[in-house]
Amino acid sequence: MELANKVVIVTGASSGIGLATAKLLAKQGAKLALVARSKDKLDALAKELPGSLAITADMTKAPQIRKMIRQAKKHFGRIDVLINNAGQGYDAPVEKTDIKTLRGIFDLDFVGPLVAMEEAIPIMRKQGNGAIVNISSGTVLMTLPNNGAYSSIKRALATLSLTAREELKKDNIVVSVVYPYMTLTDFEKNTIKNDVPEWEGEAFHPPDSAEHVAEKIVEVIKSGDAEVFAHDWMKTMGKNEKG
Repeated sequence: MELANKVVIVTGASSGIGLATAKLLAKQGAKLALVARSKDKLDALAKELPGSLAITADMTKAPQIRKMIRQAKKHFGRIDVLINNAGQGYDAPVEKTDIKTLRGIFDLDFVGPLVAMEEAIPIMRKQGNGAIVNISSGTVLMTLPNNGAYSSIKRALATLSLTAREELKKDNIVVSVVYPYMTLTDFEKNTIKNDVPEWEGEAFHPPDSAEHVAEKIVEVIKSGDAEVFAHDWMKTMGKNEKG
């Protein structure tokens, strides 16, 4: 799919990967619906990216998510691409996983994208085409201590995405998954940590910029591939690397 004049919804657009993706999409000529909880940041970004629409929404609240999709459709007249990027990390040992916290992360990282898909798919089907990109995590390719809950949720999102891809082929709706590696954003700072010591190890590879991941997101929209990894070596990360 070429991006010029296409309507793209980006959740989590106020910072990090979402912000970098929004800026790159704007350079490609896309029309953007920018979604996040931070109204001030969104309004500032909308002014920076002319023609975009700022929509304040909490991606853990189904009514707000459905309203957001309808608002974008009403404003632009169509929805060509949905990028489910908003998310938060959670580090905890399995035996000390806080269930209330887990449910909150599950609502944001899995249920939110699912609700957005449910609302956007009928619109795309009626149009005759569309693309959905869900942002998973490189952690799903490994077995990391203290990462069981978060990684499980992101694995579930990847499975949901690939299943939807098969179901929606007949409707010309392409669903893809992106697997970022460690990224230089505020994600780690915002990760909820439950009885987990500060990690003092070294990454096998240096972290990526948010702009690098944004390029991968744009790449998968254009290619329509099922899965895109931040780096090719990630495809064998779980088999050949420990950690």
